Amino acid sequence: MKTRAVRLYGKEDLRLEEFELPVIKDDEILAKVVCDSLCMSSYKAAKQGNEHKRIPWDTAKNPVIIGHEFAGELIQIGKKWADRFRPGQKFSIQPAINYEKGPVGVLSAPGYSYQYIGGDATYVIIPREVMQQDCLLPYTGEGYYPASLAEPLSCVIGAMHANYHTKPGSYKHNMEIVNGGNMALLAAAGPMGLAAVNYVINRKDMRPGLFVVTDIDQARLERAEDLFPPALAAARGIDLKYINTANTFNPVDHLRAFTGGRGYDDVFVFAPVPAVIEQADRLLARDGCLNFFAGPSDPHFRAHLNFYNVHYEATHITGTSGGNNDDMKEALLCLSKGLDPAGLITHIGGIDAVINTTLRLPEIPGGKKMMYTHINMPLTAIDDFKEKGKTDPLFRELHAICAKNKGLWSVEAENYLLDAY
Repeated sequence: MKTRAVRLYGKEDLRLEEFELPVIKDDEILAKVVCDSLCMSSYKAAKQGNEHKRIPWDTAKNPVIIGHEFAGELIQIGKKWADRFRPGQKFSIQPAINYEKGPVGVLSAPGYSYQYIGGDATYVIIPREVMQQDCLLPYTGEGYYPASLAEPLSCVIGAMHANYHTKPGSYKHNMEIVNGGNMALLAAAGPMGLAAVNYVINRKDMRPGLFVVTDIDQARLERAEDLFPPALAAARGIDLKYINTANTFNPVDHLRAFTGGRGYDDVFVFAPVPAVIEQADRLLARDGCLNFFAGPSDPHFRAHLNFYNVHYEATHITGTSGGNNDDMKEALLCLSKGLDPAGLITHIGGIDAVINTTLRLPEIPGGKKMMYTHINMPLTAIDDFKEKGKTDPLFRELHAICAKNKGLWSVEAENYLLDAY
């Protein structure tokens, strides 16, 4: 079967090509990709090329398919997996397989390391390594874009689970955020921050009592508040506040005042900025946990921390890079039960727009860019559907559908788009 895919050959060398996939082996699966959500990690991989830890050294001869936040349908099942999977099943992938004995290396992952699997393709072969690690995950909910966003949601879930706290006199780490405690998400009105807000206010347990979300972009904060209003959080026992720290004289004092001066049990940093990390450090309560969620591209990235408080106040730091299998399964369960991540999506595009969008990702405003790989379409902001609809009936109908849903993407919009093509 032929596939059309965006392949990486080296630094900033991405090419959209059509080529033949080999016949699958008994321990492999042939799958159709429907959509892929572009991630900053793919931008970093494209920029770094073979210097990236997940990119093989020989991509100039053996290019890899990029994209790791994808969903689709299973087409053909190898004999080894015929009792577990069936054609037509919808799926998502846990890309961080970290396969230690495969042909690529210890940090191998779909979307970075393989010739025949990645999200920015029409058809892929799910390899033995993914199957052996139980990283092919069925999705039973509606649509495809929610399953595509399961991976970024799993990163947030993993971060919440990775936080920990202690008790005086004990060396045991109690994993998780403090239930009913004070939580702050800093620089968090972007796509991943919105995913975190969505998850936190929809959890059935382990919710904070005070929940503060900060950013310096007022438009992003207003969008976050519109999507996840404080009244909705209050109905679930959470005091949610959105704060523009650019408009406050002393952000640390301002934020600590909400806690009566005690500080925050859990602080998450969503931007790799030293000043934000140092602000987070100053916000910590006794036994507070600072989670450095944002991934820097500079291997020498540093920030100053108060080690007096580390010693005497038991403050501590952690961080995660991606979620594990359990986090992915939890994400897919949340999505299949109705948690809608549509608020993360601000742009829609086709496979022909992947290269330009990936290489320009940091400079394109908005949230997630959802690419439908069997479609040719320029990257288009959902906010631009109305204007484009004046001359294009496709966008006119998409605008009408999104307008019914607070201007958000939806399963109805996705179905219309796929049917139109």
